Amino acid sequence: MTGSHPGAASMPAPLTGSAAPCWVNLMTRDLESAQQFYAAVLGWNFRPGKLGQEFSVARRGDVPVAGIGAVATAYRVAVAWTPYFAVPDADAAASRIRERSGTVAVGPLALGKGRGALAADLDGAVFGIWERTEPATSPPAPDGYSHAWLRLHTRNAFDAAIFYGGVLDWASGRPGCCEVSYEKDEVIVDCNGRRLARISSGAVEAAPDPLVRPHWQVHFPVADVAATVEAARQNNGSLVEQRRLGQGTEATLLDPDGGLFTVTDVRDPDAGDAG
Repeated sequence: MTGSHPGAASMPAPLTGSAAPCWVNLMTRDLESAQQFYAAVLGWNFRPGKLGQEFSVARRGDVPVAGIGAVATAYRVAVAWTPYFAVPDADAAASRIRERSGTVAVGPLALGKGRGALAADLDGAVFGIWERTEPATSPPAPDGYSHAWLRLHTRNAFDAAIFYGGVLDWASGRPGCCEVSYEKDEVIVDCNGRRLARISSGAVEAAPDPLVRPHWQVHFPVADVAATVEAARQNNGSLVEQRRLGQGTEATLLDPDGGLFTVTDVRDPDAGDAG
C-alpha cells in the first residue's frame, strides 16, 4: 500500500493482524484509464486480479500495493479509494456494523483469498472489512517500506472511535489489537507500536465539497510531491489542495474519474499532521 517509494521510511504499517488496515482499493468506472493514470503518476505496474477482467492488482516491483476494480457503476457507489480492515470473522464484523447503525452495502462475499464486505460507518464514510481464508502467497513489503497512511475525516472523532472500536475490536486488551489514544483533538490509532490512522472531527455530511464530507483519506508516500502533482496534471488529473506540513508537503489530487487521494513526502507518519 504505497506510492513511489521515498527511500527508507520509518515505522511501516503492518498489512496483517486483526483490525489493521490490510488493503486499499480504488472503485472506478474505467479500469484501463485508471491503470494508465496511476502507472504514470505513482509508477505502479499492474497484473490481472483473480476476481475477473474488471479487476487488477497494482504493484511496486513484485509487492502488491493496491487493488483497482471497475465496479463503481455496477455497485452504484462513488468513485473512491477505500481502506479495508482485516477481521477474523467477516460475518461477525458485518453484524457489528449493523448493530452500531452502520450500513453493509455489499457482502460479505468471496474476495480474493478471503471474504470481504463494503460498508459505511454511521456518518457515511465508506470502508471495507476482509477475512483471510487462504494463506498469503505474495512477498511481504520489505523492511522500511512505507505503506499508505489513513485519516478519517468525520463528524465527531470520539463517536467514530467508539464505532470502529466496537466493529474492529480496537482497545480491547486482546493481544495484537490496535490501541487508541488522543492527541491534539484527534483520535490516534496504533497497532503494534505503529501509527495506522488519525481520526479528525469537523466533517459535515451534507457538504458539497468532498473534502469536507465524512470520508477515509488515503495518503501515498512519494519522493517528490511537486513532480507527482505535475504528472497528475499531465495525465488529466487535477490538484484539489496542497499544503506545507511541519516535516514536508502533501497534495490532494483527483484522478480523471474523480477518485480522491493524497500524496506526501513526509517520511514519518508519527509526526504531527503526517497522517
